[in-house]
Amino acid sequence: MDTTIQAKKSPVALLIFQCIMKFVHLHVHSHYSLLDGLPKPAELVAKAKELGMDAVALTDHGSMYGIIEFYKHAKKQGIKPIIGAELYVAPRRMQDKQAGIDDKRFHLTLLAETNAGYKNLIKLVTAANLEGFYYKPRVDKETLATHHEGIIALSGCLSGEIPRAIAGQNFEHAEELIRVYKEIFGPEHFYLELAHHPNIKLQDAVNKKLIEYAERFGLELVATCDVHYLNKDDAKAQDTLMAVQTGAKLGEGDRLSLAQSDFSFKSTEEMYATFPYPKSALANTQAIADRCAVDIELGKIQLPHFDVPHGETQDSYLRKLCMEYMPNRYKEATQEVLDRLDYELSVIITTGFASYFLIVQDFVNWAKSHGVVVGPGRGSAAGSIVSYILNITNVDPIKYDLIFERFLNPERISMPDIDIDFADTGRDKVLEYVAAKYGSDHVGQIITFGTMAARAAVRDTGRALGVAYGFCDTLAKLIPFGSTLTDALASTAELKTLYDTNADAKLVLDMAKKLEGVSRHASVHACGVVVSKDPLAEIVPLQYATRSQEDTGEQNGAKQIVTQYEMHAIEDLGLLKMDFLGLKNLSIMENTINLIEALHGKRVLLDKIPLDDKKTYKLLQEARTTGVFQLESSGMKRYLKELVPTIFEDIVAMVSLFRPGPMELIPEFIARKHGRSPITYLHPTMEKILKNTYGIIIYQEQLMQIANTLAGLTLPQGYILIKAVGKKIKSLLDEQREKMIMGMTANGVAQKTAEKIWDFIEPFARYGFNRSHAVCYALIGYQTAFLKAHFPAEFLAALMTSDLADIERVAFLVQEAKTMGIEVLPPAINKSKKIFTVVSDKEIRFGLVAVKNVGDNFTEAIIAARGDTPFASIEDFIARTRHKDLNKKSFEALIKCGAMDEMGERNQLLANLEMLLEYARETQKNADSPQIGLFADSDVAMSSVTLKEAAPATRKQKLAWEKELLGLYVSDHPLADYQEQLEKYATPIRDITSNILGKTVKIGGILSNLKKIVTKKGDPMAFANLSDMTGTIEVVIFPETLQKTNGIWQEDAIVAVSGKVDMRDGAYKLIVSTAKALV
Repeated sequence: MDTTIQAKKSPVALLIFQCIMKFVHLHVHSHYSLLDGLPKPAELVAKAKELGMDAVALTDHGSMYGIIEFYKHAKKQGIKPIIGAELYVAPRRMQDKQAGIDDKRFHLTLLAETNAGYKNLIKLVTAANLEGFYYKPRVDKETLATHHEGIIALSGCLSGEIPRAIAGQNFEHAEELIRVYKEIFGPEHFYLELAHHPNIKLQDAVNKKLIEYAERFGLELVATCDVHYLNKDDAKAQDTLMAVQTGAKLGEGDRLSLAQSDFSFKSTEEMYATFPYPKSALANTQAIADRCAVDIELGKIQLPHFDVPHGETQDSYLRKLCMEYMPNRYKEATQEVLDRLDYELSVIITTGFASYFLIVQDFVNWAKSHGVVVGPGRGSAAGSIVSYILNITNVDPIKYDLIFERFLNPERISMPDIDIDFADTGRDKVLEYVAAKYGSDHVGQIITFGTMAARAAVRDTGRALGVAYGFCDTLAKLIPFGSTLTDALASTAELKTLYDTNADAKLVLDMAKKLEGVSRHASVHACGVVVSKDPLAEIVPLQYATRSQEDTGEQNGAKQIVTQYEMHAIEDLGLLKMDFLGLKNLSIMENTINLIEALHGKRVLLDKIPLDDKKTYKLLQEARTTGVFQLESSGMKRYLKELVPTIFEDIVAMVSLFRPGPMELIPEFIARKHGRSPITYLHPTMEKILKNTYGIIIYQEQLMQIANTLAGLTLPQGYILIKAVGKKIKSLLDEQREKMIMGMTANGVAQKTAEKIWDFIEPFARYGFNRSHAVCYALIGYQTAFLKAHFPAEFLAALMTSDLADIERVAFLVQEAKTMGIEVLPPAINKSKKIFTVVSDKEIRFGLVAVKNVGDNFTEAIIAARGDTPFASIEDFIARTRHKDLNKKSFEALIKCGAMDEMGERNQLLANLEMLLEYARETQKNADSPQIGLFADSDVAMSSVTLKEAAPATRKQKLAWEKELLGLYVSDHPLADYQEQLEKYATPIRDITSNILGKTVKIGGILSNLKKIVTKKGDPMAFANLSDMTGTIEVVIFPETLQKTNGIWQEDAIVAVSGKVDMRDGAYKLIVSTAKALV
């Protein structure tokens, strides 16, 4: 103790103390102990370095989520990373899952001593998750014994099996457990773990018994802190985090909490000063750290093996395939094509990525040959002629002036990144093929982590602290979307004022800052897939995709295996990571083409459609782009009308420009296209590069070309320039500026002109877009526009089918169909198919599966029962459609929406529904049994039913039912009686365009989605959708107007309003000034 006191007196004494007395934290949790640990791995490492420690462990609960991230940070900071995990041990076999027995589990701290130990830790964590999961991922002693080599085990915290036995006074059992664990790990690899938590009941008694056992069984002691947060003042934040996990509030009794003691990252001094047990336990932490030496190899490419024909290498086979496939792309290959191919192959072979291209082309060509629609490309891969020739992409890089070096940089070797879009209906088929080819144990999906963003952190923190939800919601809404709390406080005056003047606001925001960015949950990456050379379980820890847990504690649903390492860690390990994206628009295109072929007997080949089609450009110019990929938003429609696109390059540019930042360039781009603004170039050489974009830099590739042509930088150096400028770091900017200006002046560009060129390009470099990606997505946009322009009914039917689950979207699309002169016919039991189908060029029939409460299975049963013979009566429908889902809910839905109208009047059928359902039950019994049913005759078919009389459904009832079950009105419209009146003074909603922004208009319609809120000042205001027979617009009713018109704003009310047209979030709104009810 005196040594510590002396050490505090001077820096020299402190240094001497640290050299003599060492301590390493060996039981440490990060935020990857989800909603339990608070610190991020980088913060743990930084804290260890700050305290003069030369090593630190990471031991998260039942997982290794953060290991690679932790390892990298530690290596970078010169701190030894000790790889570990706090596992859960099952009381019996880990396969045993009996309630009341196996829901108990014990903690055990494991540390990897060697590389073999690291591999075994991976196997243990994987086994715990894939085999032993029961409320938590668990291992058993048999599995520990199998994979104990190279692992050091600590007996655990008070939740450990030995401490629990001691705490329960079951000393005989505790001694037996010590013998078992000593046998499993060996006496030099098993330590009894002591922690000093004087405020925790039984901790001291357990420690004293462990000290006694260490002496008796010849084992060493080790001290830990079970770290869950870094600093003592983080304790409340960590407690808040646990309250978020359990849904409790701080201050509530009997909740999971660590608040009763200190679980901070203590310094060596504090540990030696306060630890009241043998100091050898502290010294042993350093001894263990010295023994641990795990070396995880990062950056080494580990591509799976791709079989090539006998006598071929992967390099030679890649070249051979390119030459075989080339005539499919270039009937007569020019010298330019041959030179480009030869150059790319030389780079690919030199960098060792031939197998990568072989792997990708294999599954892409398999997909195409098996009817799975594949997108034209995504990202920078479209800049490769090898990708184009091998059918990986469908965009000619020479035709579109795309740059290979934007994709694969020969000067900085890193794994290529080819992301593939598949029709969302076919993505899983491709995954199954890849798993079958390389082995299911070599293929997995990748985990991702949802973190607490600023708004969520404020709401969760406020709830845990017991602060009123309305107040916390107000705070959250003051935070700009995507902003951090720190940035929001700096940029939002209202938020800063509340923080400075309101104690609750300060409490919530200060606490939320500590929780912001903490991992909240694990899920499956939307598209990430890993394919490995060796079985994945030997390289990365695995688990099943996180799903809701049944009461049994077992994971339910499909057993989808994912890696515990997220995508950056997968890439760090050199594993093949690819993005298999399911793109709904490709499925829409596929379904459209199938409908066209079914109706017209011809197959549209998208690769063959002309890119100068007048009908398509007319649709684009008129902004009739609902459902058109990338060109559908109201903001995009407004710009398309102003742009009047005439060439494909216009679409490429709009795809690139329509996003935050470059969007401000759109008006100038349009003005230059139409000659309203001059097109100038700072240097003649720039004209060739910028001609297609009217002198405006839009694409990253243009910057690379400018750097290459004017400054003599290589194209890879040009890409480095883009990345450097994008980081906005002054030192990097200055370095690139000097390099560019020196290069330009060396090439004869005047100094002042060179400086002007830099000043011109530097802002654009910050948000220049990837041209290769833009061309690919513009092509999908153009193709969907072509289909809509030439086959509108087929396109809209496919579009409606794709959005079946969203009845509001379907209603919107039905309105779109009406504006195009296409009638959407109501569902009919004898005419509808499962999905939306085209009856003629001017008619689409509602699909039965689109009726709410009917469902896939019942729809398929109806269609199968109907076959080619329509149902003759309600009895015939029931007798032929014998299905478990013919129940009150589904039958009622079919009747109410009008699908059964040809079988009887809606209200009469509803009044007799119970009798019809009884008839259905008896029909089923009669079919299943030889016995005579209630309505059956042994010699003849079942008798008919006599329906009791009922008053017919009113028009209002029918419309309400249709809106409820279909999302729209089909038999009539509530506004039909008011249409003549509205036409006299109201502007049709479809006519609200950018031309009348800021102007006052009158509109009329029916209200829906009414939402009332309270402003920051405590005043009520409202939002609602107002729909007429041409479209829908959101109306905004501010407090003053709401106060004057409050009685009007009711769901389904028919109203006339006037107000100013506004544009917010890319959509038109009406700011209401006056309103009156029409009913």
